[in-house]
Amino acid sequence: MPLEGKSVVLREQRREDLPFLQSLQNDMEVQAWSKALPPDYTDVMYAKRYDAREFSYDPEEARFVIVHKETGELIGHISYSDLERRFSAHLGIMTARKFWGTGAAFDAQETMLRFLFCEVGVRVVRLFTHSGIPRAVRLAERAGFQVSAQIRQANIKYGQLNDTLVMDILREEYFARHPELTDALPPLF
Repeated sequence: MPLEGKSVVLREQRREDLPFLQSLQNDMEVQAWSKALPPDYTDVMYAKRYDAREFSYDPEEARFVIVHKETGELIGHISYSDLERRFSAHLGIMTARKFWGTGAAFDAQETMLRFLFCEVGVRVVRLFTHSGIPRAVRLAERAGFQVSAQIRQANIKYGQLNDTLVMDILREEYFARHPELTDALPPLF
């Protein structure tokens, strides 16, 4: 079932999305975390990854394509992983350059956070980024994420050392930012 934001829809990945997703993965500015420099994700690699997925409900991870509500245009990819039921999840997002600065990534991120906190019931959502991607840091901060750990000089991008940043938002922080929503879970203690 798709998740609806104000201007975007988060829906399941489809085979016809693979060329778009591959182009995101192979763009160093968009992906920014490649283990191979430069990234070289091929059609065969992406198809194999897609075909290997079991399309049954997997509570530990989910991958969505971000679609513009009005135009149907593909905007990017968002996912959660490493879900520990009722405790934590990791968030990941990539958007095509064309949509940078349009608010689409923020809407997608807010839609996923609402799902994770209100429907899944996690206590904390974490993400990993690095200091060489200031727009990603600003996007996370805009949603209430804070730097919880900094690993100095942990990666290289374009010949420059960058710090890996672990950012997170706690359940109470999320609901404080969204007074229009009700936290239906009782406190742990």
